[in-house]
Amino acid sequence: MASIKLNLSKLTISGKLDLAKQIINAMTGNSNFTTPNPTLAQLTTAANNLEAARDEVLALRAQAKNKTVIQEQLEDALEKLLTQLASYVENISANDPAIITSAGMDIRAAATPIGPLAPPSRFNTTTGDSDGEIDASWNSDPGAKSYVIETSTQGPPAAVWTQAKTTTKSKETITGLQSGQRYWFRVAAIGATGQSGWSDISTRIAP
Repeated sequence: MASIKLNLSKLTISGKLDLAKQIINAMTGNSNFTTPNPTLAQLTTAANNLEAARDEVLALRAQAKNKTVIQEQLEDALEKLLTQLASYVENISANDPAIITSAGMDIRAAATPIGPLAPPSRFNTTTGDSDGEIDASWNSDPGAKSYVIETSTQGPPAAVWTQAKTTTKSKETITGLQSGQRYWFRVAAIGATGQSGWSDISTRIAP
């Protein structure tokens, strides 16, 4: 006896919309199905609403991405000016703490030995801007020189981890993932004392 395989959990939004349109076209005027429940009109409305929402989200993501680039450029410009001004204050003050603090600037603390790195905290993943992309972020550690991200297509305890990315930042986009596939992610910090333990695991279905 035949049964239907929709496979919805592995389809992206675009895939679900294509499936809905395929079914609507196939069942319209089909004498085998004279009283569909739900009606094809209901299915068409639901698909149209989802498609409009998806297009709006994609447009907002593109707009946010452009504004983020502008924000980062303005941030870089401010950082350069602040760094330049700090050099000026150091030269004028001859490294006198009282004169430096009178400019509203803090004094750099004396270096202290850094012990073993703790696992990165607040590790989180979100859906990326494009198919097959997941964005990952976590709290930075001043003792970390870089971070390594691993991914698995199975959850613990059967997880087989594969290195996905290394980065010097506290966020990264993992690309090249299979749309509709669930992945598990973790991150570790790397510093002068070696590699930290692994963060908490985050799981997400690739868009």
